[in-house]
Amino acid sequence: MLTDDKVLYSGGMQTFLRTIEFLAIGLWLGADAFLSFVVAPGAFAILGSRDAAGMMVGFSLARLHFAGIFLGVIFLVARLLRTHSFASLTTPAALCIVLMVVLTAASQFTVSNRMESLKKEMVSVQNTPETDPRRVAFNHLHHVSVGYEGAVLLLSLAAMFFLVREVSIKP
Repeated sequence: MLTDDKVLYSGGMQTFLRTIEFLAIGLWLGADAFLSFVVAPGAFAILGSRDAAGMMVGFSLARLHFAGIFLGVIFLVARLLRTHSFASLTTPAALCIVLMVVLTAASQFTVSNRMESLKKEMVSVQNTPETDPRRVAFNHLHHVSVGYEGAVLLLSLAAMFFLVREVSIKP
């Protein structure tokens, strides 16, 4: 493939790097959906207390966040290697991934950290009155966290759509 008189990667390498892009977004989307629709509801339905379920979901969410950030970086690096152009990071698919990484990092390093701090102060979220200022703050942060996760899930669907569209537009 020729671009600006430079020979880029062979067709096989282009396909491999494009596969890495699809794999990164597919893994992130699948993991996010699994946590949201299977792990979290299952933990609250099966475990004996809401505190235990919250600990399980928090544990899983932290791992999902770090995996998502890693997969987002892998996607962006594969895209840069494939295209040799920083302009490729301004496409709709890449911008969705960048937003996903930003939201995930904000959720992990601000919202989740603050929620963990509040949980330690309360000892038991379940047994802390709804009117307690710590519980009010925790509930607010929980809503923010759910909003971030929902946005990441929607952005991953959009990124997959845009990535498929890129492939279907090009010969």
